[in-house]
Amino acid sequence: MSEPKPPTPTTPGDTYKGWLFKWTNYIKGYQRRWFVLSNGLLSYYRTQAEMGHTCRGTINLATANIAVEDSCNFVISNGGAQTYHLKANSEVERQRWITALELAKAKAVRMQAESDDSGDECPAVPPTPGQGGGRNSEVQSTLRTLNSKVEDLTTCNDLIVKHGSALQRSLSELEGLRAGGDMGEKIRQVTERATLFRITSNAMINACKDFLSLAQNHSKRWQKALQVERDQRIRLEETLEQLAKQHNHLERAFRGATVLPPSFSNPALGNKGGVPGKGDASDEDDDNEFFDAMEDPAEFITVPADPKYHRRSGSNVSGLSSETGMDDQSVNFDELSLASNPESPQPLELEPVRQRRTRIPDKPNYYLNLWSIMKNCIGKELSKIPMPVNFNEPLSMLQRLSEDLEYYELLDKAAKCQSSLEQMCYVAAFTVSSYSTTVHRTGKPFNPLLGETFELDRLRECGYRSLCEQVSHHPPAAAHHAISEKGWTLRQEITLASKFRGKYLSIMPLGSIQCLFDKSNNHYSWKKVTTTVHNIIVGKLWIDQSGEIDVVNHRTGDRCHLKFAPYSYFSRDVPRKVTGVVTDKDGKAHYVLSGTWDEKMEFSRVMQSSKGENGTEGKQRTVYQTLKAKEIWTKNPLPEGAENMYFFSSLALTLNESEEGVAPTDSRRRPDQRLMEDGRWDEANAEKQRLEEKQRTTRREREREAVKAASSPEEGAHQDNYQALWFEKLDDPVSGETLHVYKGGYWEAKDQGSWDMCPDIF
Repeated sequence: MSEPKPPTPTTPGDTYKGWLFKWTNYIKGYQRRWFVLSNGLLSYYRTQAEMGHTCRGTINLATANIAVEDSCNFVISNGGAQTYHLKANSEVERQRWITALELAKAKAVRMQAESDDSGDECPAVPPTPGQGGGRNSEVQSTLRTLNSKVEDLTTCNDLIVKHGSALQRSLSELEGLRAGGDMGEKIRQVTERATLFRITSNAMINACKDFLSLAQNHSKRWQKALQVERDQRIRLEETLEQLAKQHNHLERAFRGATVLPPSFSNPALGNKGGVPGKGDASDEDDDNEFFDAMEDPAEFITVPADPKYHRRSGSNVSGLSSETGMDDQSVNFDELSLASNPESPQPLELEPVRQRRTRIPDKPNYYLNLWSIMKNCIGKELSKIPMPVNFNEPLSMLQRLSEDLEYYELLDKAAKCQSSLEQMCYVAAFTVSSYSTTVHRTGKPFNPLLGETFELDRLRECGYRSLCEQVSHHPPAAAHHAISEKGWTLRQEITLASKFRGKYLSIMPLGSIQCLFDKSNNHYSWKKVTTTVHNIIVGKLWIDQSGEIDVVNHRTGDRCHLKFAPYSYFSRDVPRKVTGVVTDKDGKAHYVLSGTWDEKMEFSRVMQSSKGENGTEGKQRTVYQTLKAKEIWTKNPLPEGAENMYFFSSLALTLNESEEGVAPTDSRRRPDQRLMEDGRWDEANAEKQRLEEKQRTTRREREREAVKAASSPEEGAHQDNYQALWFEKLDDPVSGETLHVYKGGYWEAKDQGSWDMCPDIF
């Protein structure tokens, strides 16, 4: 008979009860039993109703050995006569049972030692070394002193009883005597015995005072020590639970990656193949069966490398001696890379041109009925939906694109790398870091007007300068170019394809990003993943990034495959998880990256790899033996009060700050965006409609001019002859892609203050 739902184990006093699965035999496997732990004895019953009359078995924990097999299994044995193979429903429940069993065993051993040994002998459990041993010696010494005082009290008590009885007899005899010669002798005896009684009583009182003083002095100390022990036990139990989860995860991953023989394919039988004769015959009448839940395997797993690799040179294992020239005895790749460059010391901090702002006006709390706007927009392009500024943040898409440079230091470090594979790690980390600013940013950036630009000149502070331009309106496309004094160039062209699906909003960035390094001539390219905004209609908005990215080095053939895991409520992995593997042109793995796109990334060198097989679906996955992981990127903390400032980062707060000398088409000069930042949303909505209508009018004029310039009306109909001002469309011979590339002239025009060529878009 099985219960519909196993109750949670309870612990009334020293008793621990609950359901466990006990191994019976190879035919019936594990059977569900009710176990009771009490007074150092572990007993089990077929059902709870049997507790009053039929016990199926009992084992004494004082002589038993408790061993953990895996996440849910553990074994209790008393030396061969009795062996219980048990399984809990979860690793947390198993850890609770293990803790209760260990405590009960320690108590049983202590009680047995106290019954076998005298009070002055040492306990059966040896003192632990260090602080525990010193504390145990102190307790034993105090107990011996208190025991001596108790013996003194017992002796005094016996003497008081003896002398009191003698005094009582003398008083009785004195009362029966008549006046005579014996009266003086009897009075002398009574006086003598009374004196002895008084002396003994005083000794008793002094012994009681000594005992009370000792007890009071040590009581507070013991109470404090007991509280410390309790706190340590609680922390230890919590630590053990965490270690058990981590150990189980590693064991499960390693077992899943190991190729098992066919005889071990059944998890219910294969795991017991090496332990013959399990269980007792008393359970062979039950019909219940128990099976472990299986999980979908990951594409690859990592395990710590053999210690021998820590003593071996990198040229012997990774084949990178010609590129890295570094020893694996030290795996701090950042320091090694920088140390290998003559310019390894970081450049001195330069005084910024200006003091950047650290706050913007707080976001107003305006109510808006979202459904009244969105119900007619399902299935349409996001760029074609007229949105009020209530859904925006006071930045344009060009400024959001410039935020990719938040962690430009990664590219600075990459430029100093001697190894192209290690450089790939930094480029991949830079790719992931660009998403860290989006985790709380549920506001929609302003769609840039055609011809709108945004410059980010951080040459004095950070050594780079950046320029973005909106080069197309339908579809919306922006070109970005950034160049650094540290020897790298970043360029990208992003076209957004957005769809509103009613419950969520999908944003699919199209186009590519390229990064070039002057010193090594390495040319990298990659694309962005899909961004999804959930709970558009009901609930709290939240953002997820999902998909895969291939970062390719076109010069060497190196590749980094990054996987952004989509959020799943049922997944055991950490949310927003990112994993990646860096391989050379032959497909050999050299580095493994892991982390989250909203917090940090780590990388570790691969020492050895092997193929494994998953037991459930037969999917092969790779097991990488790696050195200790090193942190390569960590997200900067948000400024104080960021929740009231659209969750802007420190860089984002400065992007819309007014600056002198920028182009008249710069996003900082956009009036609707400026009004929104100042909290004047009604005026911003009116200004936004004016700008959009002005842009539509300008586009119709360009189309009419294109029709007039065409050889025939049919050929020129609906053509837009717009040409970007600072970028030109070229075919990249290295990557084979077509994109807008910066053609120069902007910074020269800024130096001269000549903006006559800029259109009037605001």
